[in-house]
Amino acid sequence: MNSDQYVPYYAKSAPDYDLMYNEEECQDDLHDVHEHLSIILKGHTVLELACGTGYWTETIAEVADKIVAIDISPEMIEEARLRELPEEKVQFRVADAYDLPADLGDFTAVFIGCWWSHVKREHQEKFLAHVKSRVGKDVMLVLLDDDYVEGISPTVARTDSEGNTYQIMTAPDGERYEIPKTYPSDSALRKKLASSVREIKISRNEFYWILTCRLK
Repeated sequence: MNSDQYVPYYAKSAPDYDLMYNEEECQDDLHDVHEHLSIILKGHTVLELACGTGYWTETIAEVADKIVAIDISPEMIEEARLRELPEEKVQFRVADAYDLPADLGDFTAVFIGCWWSHVKREHQEKFLAHVKSRVGKDVMLVLLDDDYVEGISPTVARTDSEGNTYQIMTAPDGERYEIPKTYPSDSALRKKLASSVREIKISRNEFYWILTCRLK
């Protein structure tokens, strides 16, 4: 079993990754999330971090002025490009969110969909400081992630000394990976982000939560 190696896990899982959005129980909530994102990001120039297969990129592309969507996994970017989104509006790049290239451009919003939960608690403030160093203060930050739903979400396997929780996920080739995956409460999000952002607003439904704020 590989510990804390979500990169190889998601690289192997890229072709089947979007199947998780097919669960019948979450369709109404997903519909609401897509609508919410369309309102929040309309007219923005968006930097999307850890874009994966471009599932959320496709929704944002319908309303944003421009998107640069990055992911550390070439396999994920390959899947994203299969969506054939308009090149004049959407640019996909292989890049590390923890080490953002200096030539990404200027942005009015940063979007992180279903990846914040993989950023360990002890790394979050440093990570946000790095993002701010690339995009500047007062840029809007939008975090989207999933809630823990009993009987549907993968079981939490353990909790470490920093309060990070982990799940055991099996890749298509049968290899198992221990993936950091947290399910923060509203109060935990506000406390963790308070030193880095302002104007925090959080909305939740059963399966997902969305947080909007501005980088200090």
